[in-house]
This record gives sequence, structure tokens and C-alpha cells, in this order.
Amino acid sequence: MVPFYANLTLLLEIVMGVGLLIGARLARLRHFRAHAWCQSVIVLINLAMIVFTMIPSFRVRVSPKIPLKLGKAYYALASVHAALGTITEIAGLYILLAAGTSLLPEKVRIANYKLWMRSVLILWWVVLLLGFATYARWYVPHFFAKMTLWNFQL
Repeated sequence: MVPFYANLTLLLEIVMGVGLLIGARLARLRHFRAHAWCQSVIVLINLAMIVFTMIPSFRVRVSPKIPLKLGKAYYALASVHAALGTITEIAGLYILLAAGTSLLPEKVRIANYKLWMRSVLILWWVVLLLGFATYARWYVPHFFAKMTLWNFQL
């Protein structure tokens, strides 16, 4: 049986992914204040999701088996998802600080906002797809039963 928090996390991540697309559309429509608000709320909610559901789950289910079991899809998917997700969340937080505040010195602020924001949006969706795969591997019986990182048998 799938834990309630896992289903809720998956649902919220899907909603946030769609929300980021809506936020990107707001920017294209030149509604920059609404865009900033939308993206900021999503990045901060995602940070809370990472801290309160994903990190504890990773620490219990995956990290004790690293590096011995990284060849198995169960651990490999979760590890790649966690690593890329961490990079993506940090990049999102950096954009929030650089674009939305004056807390960072001028030297470390973003020069090309579009490139940064589009890159993080793409990374976010890659991480979301890895999250789907991780969910499927962990909670959908026999989805990746024989698959390993080094031997792609299904």
C-alpha cells in the first residue's frame, strides 16, 4: 500500500510543475509581478516538500545502501532524482534571491534571467519525471522488477 504522504507529494509536485508552466506563461505575457509571485511560492513550497517528505524518506530508504546498491533501479532512480533535484532547487532559490531581492551583491546577481529561468524550468521537469519513475519503482509492484542500472532487462 502506498503511504498517504507519497501520494500527496506526487500530487503536489504535479500541481507545482503545472504551476511553473503557468508562471512561465505569465512572464511571456509580461505579467512579471504575477510571474514572480507564482514562481516564488512554488519554489518555497517545493523546498518545504523536500525538507519534510523527501529528505526523511531518502535518509531511511536509500542513503544507508549507497554505494553498494546503486546498480539497482530502486536506489539509482532515487539517487539521481535527489542529486538533480537538489541542484535544481538550489538554482531556483538562487534565482529568487538574485531576481527578487537585493540581498545578493551585484557581482553575483544574474545577468541573463531568461536563460537561467528556462534552464531551471527544464531541469524541474526532468526532476519531476525522475520523481514519477521513482514513485513507480517504489510503489507500483513489478514496474521495474528486473531492471538494474547496468543491465536494462525488463
